[in-house]
Amino acid sequence: MLLKECYDSFGGNYELMKLRISKDEIIKKFVIKFLSEPSFDNLCKALEDEDYVKAFRAAHSLKGVSANLAFQRLENSVSVLTELLRNSETKIIDKEQCKKNLEYVRKDYNDVIEAIRKLNET
Repeated sequence: MLLKECYDSFGGNYELMKLRISKDEIIKKFVIKFLSEPSFDNLCKALEDEDYVKAFRAAHSLKGVSANLAFQRLENSVSVLTELLRNSETKIIDKEQCKKNLEYVRKDYNDVIEAIRKLNET
């Protein structure tokens, strides 16, 4: 699988990434490194524990990494969840809405991970 095909398969923006880093080998290195990025697992665990402050931090981190790597579809879905969790120490969190949005994030995240694994095999 080519790097551009990888990005296209999960709704990423390869062209934007090429503007940031011109060499595919370097982009691929950072993309593959995403496989070990812990924010998604931290997010799921924090939501399961109903620790919304930690969940916000994890969602915000995942959003930032996704933005930096131009994983736009994942960035967009996690942005919605991040905003639901923002100021969680001072507001009541809509647990059901968070669960619903986590499923969108999970699907987008899994699409990214699956594509990166295929890329890593080539």
